[in-house]
Amino acid sequence: MPSSVMHTSTSAAVSAVGLRKSYGDKTVLDGIDLHIPAGSVFALLGPNGAGKTTTVQILSTLIPADADSGDVRVAGHRLVGEAQGVRAAIGVTGQFSAVDGLITGEENMLLMADLHHLPKKEGRRVAAELLERFDLSDAARKPASTYSGGMKRRLDIAMTLVGSPRIIFLDEPTTGLDPRSRHTMWGIIRSLVADGVTVLLTTQYLEEADELADRIAVLHDGKIAAEGTPDQLKRIVPGGHIRLRFTHPDAYRAAADALQVATRDDEALTLRVPSDGGQRELRAVLDVLDSVEVEADELTVHTPDLDDVFFALTSPIPDPTSPAAAKETTR
Repeated sequence: MPSSVMHTSTSAAVSAVGLRKSYGDKTVLDGIDLHIPAGSVFALLGPNGAGKTTTVQILSTLIPADADSGDVRVAGHRLVGEAQGVRAAIGVTGQFSAVDGLITGEENMLLMADLHHLPKKEGRRVAAELLERFDLSDAARKPASTYSGGMKRRLDIAMTLVGSPRIIFLDEPTTGLDPRSRHTMWGIIRSLVADGVTVLLTTQYLEEADELADRIAVLHDGKIAAEGTPDQLKRIVPGGHIRLRFTHPDAYRAAADALQVATRDDEALTLRVPSDGGQRELRAVLDVLDSVEVEADELTVHTPDLDDVFFALTSPIPDPTSPAAAKETTR
């Protein structure tokens, strides 16, 4: 599923056409297109060095895109010439915590309020509300250095929300967290989106993208190798199938004769029919079974997961002339 040209629109929180970034002779982003609807979660997946963090840094105005990039807009503002408008609309939580461990959680929040030029009374109100929302009130007056990893990440996002951003960039927000803290963070992200915030998430946890993202783009070698919903991406990798199990041998044989494309397992009385997991293919299989008046005792639909998609799209293609490839073909 190659990336297609994305069209800018008033409903897009982030849109980019032909986004490029190079460092000398090294191309990091090679003309990528993005279209992120407002109020959604968009995940960028890719191996280390694929350009995920570079994309976030460009969209958050931390580094410039190449001069020959196409139209790039965030919250309706062009990156070139309207950077101040972009900054006013976004919040950024990077891979590394921005929390100052030498001061308390409350002082970290008040510092952010000062940076956003909030009046002192308003700043204290906003800080108290966010600390309560992120379950940090009890620890608010303790040094942030005493916080657990999960608490620091929650404080990090709370600090990002002080300015009420409409768009939040989360660059690998759960790296290093234990499973419980990761699930807590997922709940926070879902609540942000429920409030109308748009989230651009970079992650190396495929389960995280599957759980949270409305759409996913897979970056590889500076290009978008594929983009779509999690279910759409899972269907582009071979291996999906419908598994039918029977308890009566006669029913099994009748189904096997009717479903010519099925792979048989005579010992287990199961049939495996290639399928992308779509409703149309499932209905077609059921129609064939109905036509021979056979009913499966068990039917399951198997589709590849995002791990399969990720490895299929980002694994290097072996050189057929290499010794390793030659060895593999002779096995």
